[in-house]
Amino acid sequence: MKEMKEEINQRLLELCQPLKEGKVKDAMIYSLLAPGKRLRPMLFLTVLKSYQLDYRFYMDVACAIEMIHTYSLIHDDLPGMDNDDLRRGRKTCHKQFDEATAILAGDALLNLGVNVILQTTLNDSLKVQLTNLLYQASGVNGMIYGQQQDLYFENHQASLEELQDIHYHKTGDLISVSLQMAACIANKDDLKHWKQLGYDLGLAFQIQDDILDVTSTTEQLGKMVGSDIENHKSTYVTLLGIEASQKKVDELFEKCYERIYAMQINHGLILELLVKILKRVS
Repeated sequence: MKEMKEEINQRLLELCQPLKEGKVKDAMIYSLLAPGKRLRPMLFLTVLKSYQLDYRFYMDVACAIEMIHTYSLIHDDLPGMDNDDLRRGRKTCHKQFDEATAILAGDALLNLGVNVILQTTLNDSLKVQLTNLLYQASGVNGMIYGQQQDLYFENHQASLEELQDIHYHKTGDLISVSLQMAACIANKDDLKHWKQLGYDLGLAFQIQDDILDVTSTTEQLGKMVGSDIENHKSTYVTLLGIEASQKKVDELFEKCYERIYAMQINHGLILELLVKILKRVS
């Protein structure tokens, strides 16, 4: 896992090198190479590996996924959104540079992601399919819709159903599509399993964040804790409490394990990654 993460980081840097010099390029690299988990590209690559494919051949697709995720974080941290000062253990992009540069860096990563996929040596049909999946999941009916609802419910009380809808799109869509894209390459017959597994994992991941926001420290998380409370956001913890929220996380991971064992793959590879996610403290 560590080797794969290092390979992702190295390729992200290489893909940015041909870009025109300036603050926007600097901001893109600053945000991309911040010490993040690389969860989404690693899920994508690990699924491919579990089907005994050479994951390195698809490294640029994995990097495109990370570019889209990083763009969303840059914009999510902006003063007009969550107005955060800290991300991945360092200053947020707009704090390190300035707001205009951060907006442009996010825009540039959004555009670069699609170009990276289109410039691969994959066949044209697969390029279109992967790009369509990724941009549908991150667009106005996907991740952006989730962000919209998240902002709306800063000042409105959300029900459990409404909260789940936010998480389904803001977090789940990009995690699920990472698995779906891998399935499209490796085995389309398993697509439905990976799609639902991704949404279960995305919801579990977000509930974990809700728990960590009240049980962890800023140093551990690499971002400000207690921000959900300050922004008056409804979370699983505020609606259900910590114990019931953790029980929900455990139930969702059990569903993920069941779906993994329903497929003819190298179960150990993806299970290893899921266990690391389950036991995460940041």
